[in-house]
Amino acid sequence: MSTATVGAPGSPRRYLHSLWLLSARDLRVRYATSALGYVWSVLDPLVMAAIYWFVFTLIFHRGDRIGAEPYIVFLVTALLPWVWFNTSVTDFTRAFRKDARLVRSTSIPRSIWVGRIVLSKGIEFLLSIPVLVAFVVFAGASVGWGVLWFPVGVLLQTILLVGLGLLVAPLCVLWGDLERTTRLILRALFYASPVIYGIQDLPGIFAQLAVFNPLAGIFTLYRVGFFPGQWDTLAVVASAVVSIGVLALGVSVFRRLESPVLKEL
Repeated sequence: MSTATVGAPGSPRRYLHSLWLLSARDLRVRYATSALGYVWSVLDPLVMAAIYWFVFTLIFHRGDRIGAEPYIVFLVTALLPWVWFNTSVTDFTRAFRKDARLVRSTSIPRSIWVGRIVLSKGIEFLLSIPVLVAFVVFAGASVGWGVLWFPVGVLLQTILLVGLGLLVAPLCVLWGDLERTTRLILRALFYASPVIYGIQDLPGIFAQLAVFNPLAGIFTLYRVGFFPGQWDTLAVVASAVVSIGVLALGVSVFRRLESPVLKEL
């Protein structure tokens, strides 16, 4: 199989068909082996949101000083996409080793093992949107035209995740320690990203540096429909540039490492 493109033999239609079949299989397996099924897609962000809401509004009484009101909606608008990001990157670290035999023997592009993770986790994210809607309704949050930016946030996050997957998946095969390193980075990245706070809540140079975190602009696109004051043009533009740059880098690295990865598997 040629590594000249991330796609390979076969038409784009065949690639998309295979991508859908593998992603659908992942979802079926996940839900078939779980008594709660769909509930698990929303339980993690719900528990996280409840904990941070309790800590920052009832214990430290900081809900009126960070983020925006209603604070629970502010949290959920970033926690739901964070879970998509976190679970995807975590799965990237074992994307090839998990199905090593199939990866070696298949004729479909190996990049599909990255795409399937992004798609299946993305579907779970979309399935969790009713939770956000419920919080918006019960908390009485206002909804503006900025909600039209929501799909743009989904698109940018997809681009960013595919690029990261094309980087992380092969590198973790060649250097096993990167799996644990990635998990440590994700823990730090959660607090370095505007999930429990907004960019405007950061002081001085930290606010300037935060805009170059691609998640900052992506979370802005998710939030602006409910909190117009959270808009940050520089963060959104930087997010788009970084996400596209990560995708380009991922494609380049994946082309170079595909053969060494297959030998290692």
